[in-house]
Amino acid sequence: MSKEKTSFVYVTYIRSTPEKVFEAITKPEIARRYWGHENVSDWKPGSDWQHVRANEERTVNIVGKVVEIAPPTRLVITWANPSQAADPASYSRVSFDVEAYDDMVRLTVTHDELEAGSGMATGIQKGWPIVLSSLKSLLETGQGIDVFAKPKAA
Repeated sequence: MSKEKTSFVYVTYIRSTPEKVFEAITKPEIARRYWGHENVSDWKPGSDWQHVRANEERTVNIVGKVVEIAPPTRLVITWANPSQAADPASYSRVSFDVEAYDDMVRLTVTHDELEAGSGMATGIQKGWPIVLSSLKSLLETGQGIDVFAKPKAA
């Protein structure tokens, strides 16, 4: 019996160009400035990619494959914890759709094929909004936000 799947979709508008948004997702030196991680790959269909913590340990937090790439408008990758990488059923999928919209960009991130109720699904729902807000801040102001900051208890 297969497990129930869920998806998460986030849309944001960024005063930037499709090229700059796409580069921010795929270039490690830019991703580290808003995400605290680097997305590392040669960005060819079928290639591996890794989500590497930008610190001394260089911990690989997520692994996957490049499914589709059409700069600067679309990137599709698979996504899994390294500890579950051997299990094809553990992979979810992330699609980045970058579309020019007036003098800005509409970025739609769709993370689907997630196991409903899983820790990964919960983490995705909490994580994408702050990461994409930080991306927007970086591209519009030159400074990302601390994606690992936690709200202070009242």
